[in-house]
Amino acid sequence: MKKFFVLSGIFLMLFLITGHQVYSQGVLKKIKDKAEDKVVEGIFGKEKETETNTESSDQGSSSVTNKGGAGLSNTSPDVKQNIGDAESALKDKKFTEARSAIRQALLGVEMEMGKKVLEGLPNSVNGLNKVDEEDRVTSASIGFVGLIIERVYRNDDKELKFTVGNDAALLAPVNMSAYVASTDQNQKQVKYKGYNGVLEYNEGSGYKLSVPFGQSSVMILEGVNYANEQEIMSSAEEFDIDKIKKELGEQ
Repeated sequence: MKKFFVLSGIFLMLFLITGHQVYSQGVLKKIKDKAEDKVVEGIFGKEKETETNTESSDQGSSSVTNKGGAGLSNTSPDVKQNIGDAESALKDKKFTEARSAIRQALLGVEMEMGKKVLEGLPNSVNGLNKVDEEDRVTSASIGFVGLIIERVYRNDDKELKFTVGNDAALLAPVNMSAYVASTDQNQKQVKYKGYNGVLEYNEGSGYKLSVPFGQSSVMILEGVNYANEQEIMSSAEEFDIDKIKKELGEQ
C-alpha cells in the first residue's frame, strides 16, 4: 500500500506537468532530483537490464534490395498514456511493466524539454541556415542523463553544428581542459557570456567551442571552414546560453 501512495504521488506530479503546454522548470527539476532511483529502484527494486545490438550479421547474399519505404515515425513517448499504463500494471502487480511505463513517461518529459530548446534556437547564424532534417533530440536513459540536443547550420561547404549535452561523458573532458595548463597552440581557455569555455582548432575538423554550464550540461559549437577564431566566437554570440540553461532546469 505504501508503494502505491508513493507512486500515485509521482503520477500526480507528472500529470500536472503534462496538463500544461509549457512545462514548469521547477517541477521538472524536482522530477530530476527525486523521481529517478526512487521510482525505478525504490518502489520496484533493481533489475539488471542489458541493451542488445538489433543489427543482425549478414547471413548470406541476396539479389533483392530494398527500393524504398516510409521509414519510422519520430514521436516522443506519450506521457499521459504511459502514466495510465503504469497505473494499470501496478494494480495488476505487474511491477516490471509499471516500471517500464514510468521510464517512458519520464523520457517523454525529457524529449519535450529538448524540443523546447530547439524551438528557442535561431533559424540562421551569420548567413548559415538551419538544416531541418538534421535536428536531433535523443536521450540515452532515464533521469536527465544522456540528453543530447543537436542542430546543424550549413551553406555550401561551411557548417556550424550546435550540440547541448546533459551528459558526464561529454562534460568531463571539457572540465579537465579548463583547469589544466597546456602548451598546445591549438587549444585555449576563453570567456563566453560570463562562462568559462575551451576553444580548440584542428586542421581536419575546424574550430570547436565547448562551454560547460549548470551542474551537468555543456554547449558545444563546431565550425567547419571558418576563417578564424573571431568568426566562430561571433557565431557563438547568436545563442542564448542562459535561456537554454533555464529550459533544462539547470541551476
